[in-house]
Amino acid sequence: MNKTKHTASFEIAQPVNDLFPLFSPEGEKLWVPGWDYENIMGGTDIHENYVFLTRNHDHASAEAVWIVKKYDPKEHCIQLYKIEPEYKVGIIEVTCIQLSSAHTKIQVSYEYIGLSDKGNQFIEGFTSSAYKSFIEDWKDSLITYFRTES
Repeated sequence: MNKTKHTASFEIAQPVNDLFPLFSPEGEKLWVPGWDYENIMGGTDIHENYVFLTRNHDHASAEAVWIVKKYDPKEHCIQLYKIEPEYKVGIIEVTCIQLSSAHTKIQVSYEYIGLSDKGNQFIEGFTSSAYKSFIEDWKDSLITYFRTES
């Protein structure tokens, strides 16, 4: 079994209460190019143990089952399990930290655990520089979203 974990952060000139809701299945549809999910819970209100599916997105080798592990809107934190059977398990955490009324720091951690040779190969290629580039894409996409929403 191989595993890896990376954490990075960036700042956005937006209020925390405008940013945090974007880190949900519905919210990501607004700013992540190509993001969609299958809602199997019926509602869109996020809560712990909320489950949804994706087909091939965000480091996916296969269809993924996502389970909200922790959801704390008061602390602006969400943690999810992302399970790709036979490939890998991910633990993703996003925390938004209010720096001022109109400025927020977003901290993002991805931990992957390989479940097979293919999953382990992914982990070997998931370097800190690849992760940094991935998180820069998040920042760029969020800036673009807020620019077009203005």
